[in-house]
Amino acid sequence: MKSARFNSWFTQQRLLQWLREELILAPLVPVLHPTPLRMKGLGIFTLVGHPLFYVVWAWWLPQPYENLWLRCFTSMLGCLLIWKPVSQYPSSPLAGAVFTSVFWFELPFLFSWMYFCNSGNTVWLASVSGMILIYYFVTDWRIATIGLVAGALSAWALFQVFGPEVPVLQGQQFTTNMMVIAFCMNMGLLLGLSSANLRREQLSNTLTTMGIMAHELRTPLSTAALLGDAIQLEVQRQPDNPRAAQLDKLAQRLHILVRNMNHQIDTQIANARLLQLPRHTELVPAGGLVNEVVGAYPFQSMRQRDCVQVVIHEDFTFRSSSTQFSQVLDNLIKNALHSLMAADSKYPPGALRIEVGQSQGHGRIIVADEGLGVDPTLLPQIFKPFFSSNRGTGHGLGLAFCQQVVQSAGGNIHVKSESAVGAVFTIELPIAA
Repeated sequence: MKSARFNSWFTQQRLLQWLREELILAPLVPVLHPTPLRMKGLGIFTLVGHPLFYVVWAWWLPQPYENLWLRCFTSMLGCLLIWKPVSQYPSSPLAGAVFTSVFWFELPFLFSWMYFCNSGNTVWLASVSGMILIYYFVTDWRIATIGLVAGALSAWALFQVFGPEVPVLQGQQFTTNMMVIAFCMNMGLLLGLSSANLRREQLSNTLTTMGIMAHELRTPLSTAALLGDAIQLEVQRQPDNPRAAQLDKLAQRLHILVRNMNHQIDTQIANARLLQLPRHTELVPAGGLVNEVVGAYPFQSMRQRDCVQVVIHEDFTFRSSSTQFSQVLDNLIKNALHSLMAADSKYPPGALRIEVGQSQGHGRIIVADEGLGVDPTLLPQIFKPFFSSNRGTGHGLGLAFCQQVVQSAGGNIHVKSESAVGAVFTIELPIAA
């Protein structure tokens, strides 16, 4: 009896955990498979398709109800998808908002309206069924499910007030139509869920592989460190050797290289945990954390170290993980130094400036550099996993990791930058009471 209760409780907990992961924790993706070509193609289809459908349903295969003005209005919405800020950057928040709005009106609302106005006839039952599957194919299953319900209810409400006088759908026809629509919704929901799980599984496997590869690099690095120790030991045994000073310097450089590489491996392993970041409530002093991270960072030279200025205007404490947030600052410092190096900087004092302060009741950490900067057109995408503004060396996980950690602490991170001017990353955090 106790075993049965435990199994029932365990099953319920697993179900609740699964629902939490699927409904809340899983990233919301308004545009599935976002590419400029796909966005333009959908925009052109919307622009051209609705006038053609009007010709088909009004003249060639006439239906009880068609509306030229509604078709024209929906057709013009396709221009929003072709609009450069949307089509060129389909992963941006603007593109997601425009795409969601246009397709909600074009698919669940318009198709439901036409379905009601045509008394749910065979043509529009088939059209609505196809629309449901298409809607789940182009957007996140959560957006599609909510959009379908909201679109149908909105269309029904407007139909009651402004719709034409048409026979009411009832009896066996009503039951048959509802069964077909319910089947399509269930299939669309199932396909949407499985597709979302597959995308996350592929991302998780990729990140895991990267973490394993980074971890495996420690073996040859350990060997290199032992070689450095052996060289230094040999120098101590033969202090009169004319090459002793040169060998000792070589051993020191080898140890610095190993330390830097281990630091980079720690960074990549932390980034590879992008999808497995627990929420922490540890009290973290911002000023102390910044000073600790800068003090421990493996700079390549004293000039590079001296270019960093830390300014504490007004310290504050926030709730997060000091380990994870140290990694956030490490990523930002590393990116800033790479930007300075790409700009052929001489690392003057203040070329990399880290400020800690408070503004409007929130804590603020600012990391600003005078490096190469980022093309403004790329800014909406730099926090996306695997997107990198530097295709030569970047893997596109560092800033995605930073955003996840900052958001898990209840804060947000944003950037301002221009090419050849530098970049300013601003982290805003709630101050712990």
